[in-house]
Amino acid sequence: MAAALLPAPAAQAAPADDIRINEVVTTGSIDDSIELFNKGTATVDVSGWILKDDDNGSKFKIPSGTSLAPGTARAFDVDAAFGLGSADKARLYLPDGSTLVDGFGWSSHSGPSWSRCPDGTGAFGKAALTLGAPNDCGSGGGGTTPVAWPGGSSVATADGQGVFGQDLSGLYQEGPVLWAAQNSGRLWRLVRDGSGGWRPDTANGWSSGKTLRYPGGSGSPDGEAVTLTAAGAAGGAYVAAERNGDASGTSRLSVLRYDVTTGSGGSLTATKEWNLTAGLPAVGSNQGFEAITWIPDATLTAAGFKDESTGAAYDPNRYGAHTGGVFFLGVEGTGTVYGHVLQDGGAAARVATIASGMSAVMELQWEPQAARLWLVCDDTCDGRHRTMKIGASGTFAPTAAYDRPSGMPDLNNEGFALAGSDECAGGAKPVYWSDDGNTGGHALRRGTIAC
Repeated sequence: MAAALLPAPAAQAAPADDIRINEVVTTGSIDDSIELFNKGTATVDVSGWILKDDDNGSKFKIPSGTSLAPGTARAFDVDAAFGLGSADKARLYLPDGSTLVDGFGWSSHSGPSWSRCPDGTGAFGKAALTLGAPNDCGSGGGGTTPVAWPGGSSVATADGQGVFGQDLSGLYQEGPVLWAAQNSGRLWRLVRDGSGGWRPDTANGWSSGKTLRYPGGSGSPDGEAVTLTAAGAAGGAYVAAERNGDASGTSRLSVLRYDVTTGSGGSLTATKEWNLTAGLPAVGSNQGFEAITWIPDATLTAAGFKDESTGAAYDPNRYGAHTGGVFFLGVEGTGTVYGHVLQDGGAAARVATIASGMSAVMELQWEPQAARLWLVCDDTCDGRHRTMKIGASGTFAPTAAYDRPSGMPDLNNEGFALAGSDECAGGAKPVYWSDDGNTGGHALRRGTIAC
């Protein structure tokens, strides 16, 4: 059945006119959520504003200190206050609880989302779930049609039989070293095996991978992805984790830094944790961070990257001491990518929200030679890959979508890494995938891509 806008509220003065209900989710893994969008040109403080369903007796009060910058969205989980039914309404009021700002009604559950297209101004329709990110208004998401893999069609195994078992996830290549995060709570340092593949480093306690711990030495981070900064391994390995395996039913969306250049023991204790859970839309405990990559500040500023928190060009100096770049993190449950500046003092600032156009993001890789961001899905999306670049508007926009190589089965590939330009030969360079399912006893596979 068709959804319909409620009768327009009485005319009001700005800034209320600029805030609109932009997305509503009534069912699925992230149900009972309402997203607001600022379609204006000034930041609006929405502290104390009221969200209601079709029952005036139930309400959700937006927490104090909540504001929306121009062109940004924020989702609110209203489940504790009321549920959104198959035939219901979402209504937004000023703090007085009686002045209607915006409303939307529907007569069937979202599938999976009721979304405005374009954001803030268009009509509602069923679309992919993109809470906190731009709505998926393109055909199939992102406006790109998948084409053949831009490299060789054949794929070969790149590890020994039965080395890793299941759960090998994120990858990151640092020249002659391949770093691999295993979501059962281990980090691997892999070196070349002499035949085009990789084997565990046998030095300094790396032969069986190293067990990860939270700061203080406790817990078991469910590390799904790993990346380095411009400092390389000497600057620490940054692992994205979605939960503590010792409390597996609770979401804990964190980035953890590990010193990987000293010590010969079998475990690593994080030197710092940035817990980003409170500032992001709620997701299931096994639906959180699956991907991480880092992009230098200089690259972002040269491309005119826009900071969503200010609505202006990204200014690294605004954030004080940090790693000299922005960490981009992909969420499995929503397919959304978030950009955060992780400050040395432990604070974090969100500067970007990107709709991937895919139902899940399992890996992110920044390819500096082509100035493009790779977004990778597993068998949830038939092994598809997307690329994005920073466009004229200062935001990431899709540039291409690719099917997996025709010679590779539809594996549960949760990791992807590209070799550097120094490995280009005959117009192609190696790429690698990690298969969480360890199909046929192999967790790593290699292929090629055009340089």
